[in-house]
Amino acid sequence: MRKLEKIVEEFAENVAAQTDAIMRGDSKTGNKHANRYIAALKKLRSEGNVGRDALSVLLKHPRSDVRVGAAAFLLRYRTAEAKAVLEAAASGGGVAAINATMVLKHWEDGTWNLDPE
Repeated sequence: MRKLEKIVEEFAENVAAQTDAIMRGDSKTGNKHANRYIAALKKLRSEGNVGRDALSVLLKHPRSDVRVGAAAFLLRYRTAEAKAVLEAAASGGGVAAINATMVLKHWEDGTWNLDPE
């Protein structure tokens, strides 16, 4: 399980780093971190539901951007929990609120496709 925990940690660290870069106006660094968390997500998805379960611990992460990042990818697998995280974040402020609002919009209009079956 340690391998999956390390990948989950990579995901969380890079989501947070991307948000921090965006807040500084540094899109180049932000994109670098986005590529890293997407790579971590692909590794987790390759493990199937075990990888999704590992990612789900981030639904309770202290940073809202990390919670939203995890929830966005877990909507199909953990719908009720993920929606609750997204709805709570959408009512807040900052980058996490914007991301949460967009994810919920795509989920509701049927265009969400972050974790196809």
